[in-house]
Amino acid sequence: MNMIVAVDENWAIGSKGDLLVRIPADHKMFRRETLGKVVVLGRKTMDTFPGGMPLSGRTNIVLTRNTDYQVKGAVVVHSVEELLDELKKYADEDIYVIGGESVYRQLLPYCDTVHVTKIDRAYDADAYFPDLDADGDWEIAADSDEMSYFDTTYHFLKYVRKA
Repeated sequence: MNMIVAVDENWAIGSKGDLLVRIPADHKMFRRETLGKVVVLGRKTMDTFPGGMPLSGRTNIVLTRNTDYQVKGAVVVHSVEELLDELKKYADEDIYVIGGESVYRQLLPYCDTVHVTKIDRAYDADAYFPDLDADGDWEIAADSDEMSYFDTTYHFLKYVRKA
C-alpha cells in the first residue's frame, strides 16, 4: 500500500483544514500517481474536495467513525479492520492513502511506500505527517532534482520501508 503526501520541512501537512501551499507540479504528480487507482481518505479530507465529492477517475474509500456518513460515489468504512477487508479487492500497489493526519497515522504501519513532496520551507501548521527521516524503518529510494514554484523549492521523494 502507498501513501502520498506533501510536507514542509517540519513534516507539516495542513493548517485549519487546508493544504499549506498549492504547487501545480505536485497536483500533476498526485493525479498521475492516483488516476485509475484506489484512494483512501478521511471524512475531513473528503469535505475539502470541491462540493465534498469524490475524486473522479478513482475508487474513493472514506474512513470515518461517523456511522451516518455517506457520500455518493464513494465507499464508506468505519474502522481500520473494515477498511483492510475492503482493500482485499484491490492490488496493494494500486492503493494510495491520501490523508488526513489521523488516517495517515492509522495506516502507516500497513504501507511500504510513501511518495513525499518535501517543501523546503516551514509553514504555520496544525496537522503533521510522521517524520520518516527520524524513523529507522524508512529510507529514501528516489529523490528528484530540486524544483521551484515562484519562491518555493521542493523535491519529490520516494520512501520505502526497509526489509
